[in-house]
Amino acid sequence: MPQMGESIAEGTMSRWLKKVGDSVKRDEPIFEISTDKVDAEIPSPTSGVLAEVLVTEGQTVPVQTIVARIETEAGAVAAAPAVAAPAPAASSAAAPVSAAGASGGPPPKSESTAKPAAVSHPASATTAIPPTPGRSSAGNGESMEDRLRTKSSPLVRKIAAEHGIEIAGLQGSGIAGRVTKRDIMQVIESGAAVEAAPRAAPSMHAPAGVEQHGPMPEPWAGDIVEPMSRIRALTAEHMRLSRRTNAHVTSFFEIDLTRVARIRAKLRADFEKQSGEKLTYLPFILTAVTAALKQFPILNAAVAGNSVIYRKQYNLGIAVALDWGLIVPVIKRADELSLVGLTRQLNDLATRARAKKLRPEEVQDATFTITNPGVFGSLMGTPIIPVPTTAILGLGAIEKRPKVITGPDGEDTIAIRTCAFFSLSFDHRVIDGSVADQFLATVKRTLETYAETGA
Repeated sequence: MPQMGESIAEGTMSRWLKKVGDSVKRDEPIFEISTDKVDAEIPSPTSGVLAEVLVTEGQTVPVQTIVARIETEAGAVAAAPAVAAPAPAASSAAAPVSAAGASGGPPPKSESTAKPAAVSHPASATTAIPPTPGRSSAGNGESMEDRLRTKSSPLVRKIAAEHGIEIAGLQGSGIAGRVTKRDIMQVIESGAAVEAAPRAAPSMHAPAGVEQHGPMPEPWAGDIVEPMSRIRALTAEHMRLSRRTNAHVTSFFEIDLTRVARIRAKLRADFEKQSGEKLTYLPFILTAVTAALKQFPILNAAVAGNSVIYRKQYNLGIAVALDWGLIVPVIKRADELSLVGLTRQLNDLATRARAKKLRPEEVQDATFTITNPGVFGSLMGTPIIPVPTTAILGLGAIEKRPKVITGPDGEDTIAIRTCAFFSLSFDHRVIDGSVADQFLATVKRTLETYAETGA
């Protein structure tokens, strides 16, 4: 199981692309994995024949666990990359996992591979205790040994800290008792978090003592019951977390893209000939957005408790709809890219997202997000803000509409214009409505007066 990011300690075997007895070539995709950050195809480290599969589909194991054996042409069995010996500080619960991986034996069974019904009762899966003074359940700079000792990822510890839950007091469903995001969310939703921190301020989204969920629905005769895919379950957790954390407000502006449409039509042939890339409206919009973010830095910020972190990088997350879910690859330092550079980044990230070729770092560290449901015909929407950012821009369908415009002589006429509705969801805890509207007004003004030299 490869290490797919510094903060990732385990991965789930999503699908085997080869079966025992199949020939494989070096760097040929052999299986798919799913982590908290990304879904990816993993290439074979060598050529040969797949001799043995040690980790089955749906099973979650620690990174560096041997998942299969490949018989090379010389007849030797090639193991996965050598597992680093556990550091002395690692927990005793984690030691058997590393030893099993190093010896080539099958990985230990974990609760994460049990029947779904075993996870549906948070009270039995995890137990919250009051936080202990002097102990910290959050941090982002720990080593692997520290993460294993506290049995959680940085994101899980951050969520626990925000709700006053002590990680060390929970028995999770992950490997070696690690507390997963699903575990911590179940604790919070079950009400155990309130018992762990009785003096915490009540949630603004649900009055104290009121259950957040109604009765569990039961399948009827003829219904089909399917468990959520990992990417759908992760998306659901992120959306619930955002709705509980951010104070969502949405503003709408109609923007006239007629000038951009004319510039695009004029540049399109030469642009595509020189760059080999298809020129769409989105790079023009990204240029306008990055310029507006520099004028209104709070929309490029993050909230950390009672502090605001003003990001100096402009990393734009672009939502990409896939057949199996939604993923948000990130264009890093978008303000440093030209129209050609933005177009290439957009097309490359979208293509590799659909092929499951993205690296974990390519879906992290977004400072502002753009989603484009307009490609499906949607006129407008109220997108949910990705945690921990403060805003997200939704793009509606671009279409021609009759509009009243004023001519040079001051006379009003009706003309056909290319327009779209832009929606901005923002966190009202730190962004006032006037600031959000000024941001949108700046984006509107930039696009409606777009200079051809800006291309």
